[in-house]
Amino acid sequence: MLNQSILVGRIVKEPEVRETENGTKVTNITLAVQRSYKNIDGEYDTDYISCVLWKGIAETTAEYCKKGDLIGVRGRIQTRIVEYPEAVKHNIMEVVAERVTFLSSKKQEA
Repeated sequence: MLNQSILVGRIVKEPEVRETENGTKVTNITLAVQRSYKNIDGEYDTDYISCVLWKGIAETTAEYCKKGDLIGVRGRIQTRIVEYPEAVKHNIMEVVAERVTFLSSKKQEA
C-alpha cells in the first residue's frame, strides 16, 4: 500500500515551533494550494491543507520561511480523532511532512 502526497503551495501564516511534553519540536502549517483548473466562474479555487512538521524539518522551516512563501511538501496523509468538550469528536486529516523544499527565493537587500 502507498500513502504519499506531494503539495506545492504558499504558507498561510507564520510558522511557529512548539515543543511536546517530551521535548520533541513540532510545527503546524497550512498550505494554500491552488487547483489546476478554473471553476464555473472562470477562477481558480484554493484548497487549504493542514501539514505537521516534526523535529529538524519543523525548526528549519520556521527559521527560513514566512507567511506567503512558496514551499513543496512531500509526506503522508494521516487522520486522527480530536475529542472536544461535551463528547464531540472530529476526524482531522493532515499531511505529515517527510521533506520540505523551499521554492521562494530570498530578495536581495540593498
